[in-house]
Amino acid sequence: MQKLGWNAVGRRFYLIDTFDGPILTQYSEQEVRSGRLTAAKQALEAGAYVTDMDRIRANFATWQNTVVVQGAIPEILAKTEFSGVAFVHVDMNCTLPELAAFQFFWDRLSPGGVVLFDDYAYYGHGSQRDAIDAAARARGTEVLSLPTGQGLIIK
Repeated sequence: MQKLGWNAVGRRFYLIDTFDGPILTQYSEQEVRSGRLTAAKQALEAGAYVTDMDRIRANFATWQNTVVVQGAIPEILAKTEFSGVAFVHVDMNCTLPELAAFQFFWDRLSPGGVVLFDDYAYYGHGSQRDAIDAAARARGTEVLSLPTGQGLIIK
């Protein structure tokens, strides 16, 4: 945000997360079979998720127009107002909320806007990739698989 000169750009930055780790009931049977649920449980047990809301808000306090939203996707999206979205970074390691976020933000995404899927081509995340590919095709677009394992769409 410092490199972007965030306080001068006049845009809002939304950080949306449960800040409590993944919602374990959102994992599909396929994700359970592929080990994604087990990985999520292990990460929770290891303390891999930042859950200290005071720390999170303090970290972003320097940046004007930053909105920290605590909640689960998809439920929290309908309770938050968005318009003219330029960039969406999707990283929830679970098909249901990732697909819901993509579907929700696609019509709000400005022409030239970017959607970045963090785990798109990572081993074990096939159900996420398949669902995102189908949703992208339904919208007349496709996902570019990056060498980083991420997926990219430019509207």
